[in-house]
Amino acid sequence: MTTSHNKVTFQQLLKRPACMLAYGFGSGLSPKAPGTMGTLVALPIYWLIQDVGLFSYLLITAVAFIAGIWICQQAVNWLEKDDPSAVVWDEIVGYLVTMIAAPAGWQWMLLGFVLFRLFDIWKPWPISWADRKLHGGVGIMFDDVIAGVFAAMILQLCHYLL
Repeated sequence: MTTSHNKVTFQQLLKRPACMLAYGFGSGLSPKAPGTMGTLVALPIYWLIQDVGLFSYLLITAVAFIAGIWICQQAVNWLEKDDPSAVVWDEIVGYLVTMIAAPAGWQWMLLGFVLFRLFDIWKPWPISWADRKLHGGVGIMFDDVIAGVFAAMILQLCHYLL
């Protein structure tokens, strides 16, 4: 089925569970800033898992990444578009990467959000390289994971300096 994300409805997503996840439970349907809306969905997910312990957190994040490759590929196949902006599962995982071993507190959640969005939008090298060269589910996921790593490093540096 060829479709654009502007024509996709929540009802269509309900019939395609993988695409519902790819669309961040529908947040990717936002006509403005779907990536930011997808990252907002990551906040309560992070809040729910932040206290599970580092090993469990890393395992959950790794599973979300690996599953995300398949999830995002399902949306690519359905939409017949390589990197649809409405696919925001990568933003969810990128934010979870940002928050690995993050200090507790809403201020750190907010700083992590801002840092991740900045790196995801700005796309310095090697994020820009991954965004251009990798395609499909792997490409969708990988550049946001790199953005999350960059954001995590800055977040940890801020924590260390403060």
